[in-house]
Amino acid sequence: MAARKRVAVVGTGTVGSQAAWRLAARGAEVVAYDRFAPGHDRSAAGGETRVFRSVQTDDGRYVPLVRHAGALWKQLQAETGRELRRLTGCLFMGPADDPHMNKVMDVIAENGLDHEVLDADAMAKRFPQFRVHDGDLAVLDRHAGFVRPELTVQTAARRAEELGARIRRYTPVREVGQAAGGGVEIRTDTGTERFDAAVVTPGPWVGDLLPDLPWEVSVCRAISAWFLPNDDHRAGEERPGFLRRGAHEFYGIPSPDGLSVKLGLPQAHHRPVDDPNRLNRTVAPEELETFTEIVHRYLPGLNPDPVRLSVFMEGYTDSTRPLVGSLPGSDDIILLAGFSGQGFKISPAMGDIAADLALEGRTSQPIDFISTLGRTAA
Repeated sequence: MAARKRVAVVGTGTVGSQAAWRLAARGAEVVAYDRFAPGHDRSAAGGETRVFRSVQTDDGRYVPLVRHAGALWKQLQAETGRELRRLTGCLFMGPADDPHMNKVMDVIAENGLDHEVLDADAMAKRFPQFRVHDGDLAVLDRHAGFVRPELTVQTAARRAEELGARIRRYTPVREVGQAAGGGVEIRTDTGTERFDAAVVTPGPWVGDLLPDLPWEVSVCRAISAWFLPNDDHRAGEERPGFLRRGAHEFYGIPSPDGLSVKLGLPQAHHRPVDDPNRLNRTVAPEELETFTEIVHRYLPGLNPDPVRLSVFMEGYTDSTRPLVGSLPGSDDIILLAGFSGQGFKISPAMGDIAADLALEGRTSQPIDFISTLGRTAA
């Protein structure tokens, strides 16, 4: 019988909490570290909801990973009895001749995804909360909805602990390096520990922890804003998530309690973060101008004055594809970073892939197309 592997997980956020769960489920001795604690709001895994969608307009090759993630969402919910994902559908809207909308239809056709195409009349009757314009196309991704980020992170971390993992909260990792004679050393303020392998999921702190990384991850400051409707919603009204493409790009998710709608903007609207330890969490009035314009132009049923604002950090690569794989010259150090705002929907799959790489040195999941760092594909 093979010896039980001892694996460190550095960071228990979006991907790290899932990696800890998958590693513990497969019998590894897991020690996880976090500078705060699972579910904290100082990084990307916050804001009550995140979009889950089957249609991946950035690259259709993500679809198999989304399917694998979907199976693991179901498994984690079954193991814990908690609702972490709710399928309400997701609307893609925009000019019919917009390249992004063409990509939506291509990805659907290539992958046989469950969907519905709606014209302006159908939208007006079925989804009156949205204002569509002449020449617009709307596509409903039926196998879509939202996930609960904070609850998911805490639930995955707790499940990992139930399976034997240990989580060292409020314990920043200062250095990750190769150990003499093989393995990995993890240094914290309380000392150094040795492991067979390490899964490093540092989120926006990747530059702090790995300053010599040959790939750049730009940290951006993202704003989420919540808006209340002017009138009560109609009983039984469908409330899917939504993404708008075209001249004005944004996304939105109705809150689980049915009261408000959360809006977010793409990377072009995010300001850079020079130091992830000094995130500016104050939103200036001028940063709300784009949100106000969007509400007036496309969401006439909402009051344009937000009732809640939150600021988060996200790491972006130049290609917008994540860094996934062994560090150069360090097969036992597995990095997952730079998910470019697209990580949460596939986070269970990425946690499972991290476990593959740490325990087996390779994975059968189709990740050749993303920015792998080392020998990662079977």
